[in-house]
Amino acid sequence: MTTHTPPTSPRHIAIIMDGNGRWAQKQHMPRTVGHAKGAAGVKALVQHCTKLGIQCLTLFAFSTENWSRPADEVSILMNLFVQYLEKEMGALAATGVRLKVIGDVAGFAPALQSRIRAAELATQNNQTIILAVAANYGGQWDVVQAVKNWQTANPGADLHSLTQAHLAQHLSTADMPDLDLLIRTGGEQRISNFLLWQAAYAELYFTDVLWPEFGESELNKALHWYATRERRFGKVPQQRKEIA
Repeated sequence: MTTHTPPTSPRHIAIIMDGNGRWAQKQHMPRTVGHAKGAAGVKALVQHCTKLGIQCLTLFAFSTENWSRPADEVSILMNLFVQYLEKEMGALAATGVRLKVIGDVAGFAPALQSRIRAAELATQNNQTIILAVAANYGGQWDVVQAVKNWQTANPGADLHSLTQAHLAQHLSTADMPDLDLLIRTGGEQRISNFLLWQAAYAELYFTDVLWPEFGESELNKALHWYATRERRFGKVPQQRKEIA
């Protein structure tokens, strides 16, 4: 694990983008319209994070459990992912965004896998901000894969030699800063199998705002809240000095 210091702004933010379908229903439109509206706001949010100096933004786009949704909704989500890669990555890459897709990419159609690899390759040397998109991702899957990857990298090693630090090196986020702030929009207060290991000491921010309405001002609210938190990482609270 890295050495923890208490910065007033997070290095790594993760967002569970919840509420697209409910936003659409409030507008008396199909749920799929909500997903399109939600995807349209990602570019501006990434650019805002870049201006703020955020090192990494991880977005929960599609979970391993989302396959149980109606087929037409899953199809729309996949198409939106393709469209985003084709239309937006060029502009984002020009501003120094590095794309990283975390999750079981092998579960996607070959054409989408190819687009993902191409986008990652085209942006691999960018250093302004990492945009990690969690697609076909689950936190439990991530931990299991890390154990398997460790075993592959250490054939014949005794399982008792496996440490937390060793396992962390094989998570899908191994080359990213520790997670500081996890945001969930849409009113639910759970993390839904997202970055389970990484969220061990993250600050959790829940808002009723639906994802299509979560813009720069809402992110700023979350960051102001984060700045008020005392991040102790298991230590006792700092003693406050008495005013004479």
